[in-house]
Amino acid sequence: MRRSLPVVLLAAVLLAIVAPAGAQTPTGHVSIAWHVTIAPSWFDPSTAPPQITPFGILYAIHDALVRPYPGHKMGASLAESWRESPDGKTYEFKLRPGLKFHNGDPLTTEDVKFSFERYKGAAATTLKEHVREVEVVSPQVVRFHLKEPWPDFMTFFGTTASGAGLVVPKKYVTQVGDEGFRKHPIGAGPYKFVSHKPGVEVVLEAFPGYWRKVPNVKTVVMKSVPESTTRAVMLKSGEVDYGFALDGPDAEGIKADPRMRLVSSKHASIFWVEFAEQWNPKSPWHDRRLRLAVNHALDRQRINEAACLGFCPPAGVIVPRVMDFALQVEPPAYDPARAKALLAEAGYPGGFEAGDFVPIPGFPTVAESVVNYLTAAGIRVKMRPTERAAFYADWQGKKLRGLFMAAVGNSGNAASRVESFMQSKGAYAFGGYPDIDDLFLQQARERDVKKREALLFKIQQLTIDRVMYAPVMDLRVLIGIGPRVAKHTITDIWMSPWPAVEDIELKP
Repeated sequence: MRRSLPVVLLAAVLLAIVAPAGAQTPTGHVSIAWHVTIAPSWFDPSTAPPQITPFGILYAIHDALVRPYPGHKMGASLAESWRESPDGKTYEFKLRPGLKFHNGDPLTTEDVKFSFERYKGAAATTLKEHVREVEVVSPQVVRFHLKEPWPDFMTFFGTTASGAGLVVPKKYVTQVGDEGFRKHPIGAGPYKFVSHKPGVEVVLEAFPGYWRKVPNVKTVVMKSVPESTTRAVMLKSGEVDYGFALDGPDAEGIKADPRMRLVSSKHASIFWVEFAEQWNPKSPWHDRRLRLAVNHALDRQRINEAACLGFCPPAGVIVPRVMDFALQVEPPAYDPARAKALLAEAGYPGGFEAGDFVPIPGFPTVAESVVNYLTAAGIRVKMRPTERAAFYADWQGKKLRGLFMAAVGNSGNAASRVESFMQSKGAYAFGGYPDIDDLFLQQARERDVKKREALLFKIQQLTIDRVMYAPVMDLRVLIGIGPRVAKHTITDIWMSPWPAVEDIELKP
């Protein structure tokens, strides 16, 4: 007995070292009603679009070397530390000891290299243009060698600007393939994948080995509920604990219910109307006057009040005002008389039939309001609904025509928005201008913050002068919180509307 005591003490010490801080036993369950149908492609970070929506699941199942989490705008996550070389061309990361994936496999720098090189999402081209080599120095140390200094490497690698920094298990992915991985993803995040009923729900279970902490709640159920009114009804009945992206009228009902809380996000999201055919000389939208007419036709403040209860500031540029390097400008004035005059100048004194209007799903009052204001000005469009995953695919595939309404909520800064949507090579751009492309390349190399800011301001001003878009409003997602939730953690993650799921607390 005396000889075994030191062994017991040693085991206890080792357990204390390995166990995450704040270890406890997860209990209870939380249900979250999503505003869209959850797509299996969102289980895999390698194909993440430049949108915030998939990160509601990606950050639950997966983790990254660095990323935003509560208390940290850019926090050391799987990496316990990182450093940039003085010349700005090398970034070195050191992994935390003892990291494991949900299936028990150790997480090493080989997995980091594999995950980065496997990434083929919206920012893949930009990352490959800048990163020369990923060097595995040891199982714990990895270096990223850039071709030249790139001030935005950490923005693209360590935020929701892309999914390139999320780490997946090389051995498992190699065994099951991409399709097998999407059917049953394995990650290193706070929650393990349990099951998926397509179009219905995804079930996740707490991962006690998560490095940061053992999650408080044992089971998280993410439900696909595209109808806002249905989400509000489910919230009031207690069927779900969170109702995401509530439409204005439904949010008003939740706000008036004393059992509920209504909170708004603080993330970098924005609505705008895209002129997909402005680059085609044969299209009416090639005429700047018609694009300007759309801008003056929209009463952005009234749209804000109807769809967002006044929480969503009207926008004048498609870079959200909360982002670094965002140009702070007033929106175009609501002037229906000017809109009609511009139509007449362009040869349409009686207005014209503008074809389909495809809005991003999940925000019916915003979409209907835009259609109503356009119609009132003489720009007659017909709304064509679609599914969220199909909308993203058609947008990136350049299959959308005429007018459509986009909404983008991924983080990053003004440069990451320019990269995806404004420069001609952007994954979601329908065209561009040589001078904007040149300015984008200049700012990407500029390490002086003030000079870089001036370049990005100039790009944004050019998009305004050329009426490349019709910005609508910055989005503050309205989320209903049910009475069982003690700590909802909305706004705890920088630039994200999603809760920090491992930190959610239920009432006793």
